[in-house]
Amino acid sequence: MKEITRINHVGLRVRDMNVSREFYEKLGFEFIVGPVGPEPVAIVEHPCGVNINLILNASEDASPKNVLMDYDQKNTGYTHIALEITDADSVLKQLQSHGIEITETVEYGGAYFFFARDPDGNVIELHKPAN
Repeated sequence: MKEITRINHVGLRVRDMNVSREFYEKLGFEFIVGPVGPEPVAIVEHPCGVNINLILNASEDASPKNVLMDYDQKNTGYTHIALEITDADSVLKQLQSHGIEITETVEYGGAYFFFARDPDGNVIELHKPAN
C-alpha cells in the first residue's frame, strides 16, 4: 500500500511503567502520557519522532526471559527495534554512563551496530549506518 508512510509506534509489553520510563528516558525519550486506555498504555517519544507504547499489562509472574530471543526454539514475532544513530562512540559512552549493558557488538561493511536490553528483556539495536 503506497498510503503507508512510516511506522507510527512500537508497542512493548512491560512489567513496571516507572522502571521502563526511567530506562527509555536514559535513551532520550520523553514521557507523554499514561497510563491511558483499557490495556493500559504509557507513551514515550523521542525528539526524532520515534514513539513507543509501553503496554502495562504484563503478568506478575511473567518470565524475565524474552520468549523470542532467549530460548532454543525460534518462535515467530518481532525480535527487536533498531534505532538509527549518528555517533556510535558517543552513544556507547552514554549507555555505559547509565549502566546499560551492551549485549552484542557488530561491525559490517562500514556499518556499526550494537544491542542492549530494556528492563523487560526487549532487544534494542542502536545502528550507525556506513558512511
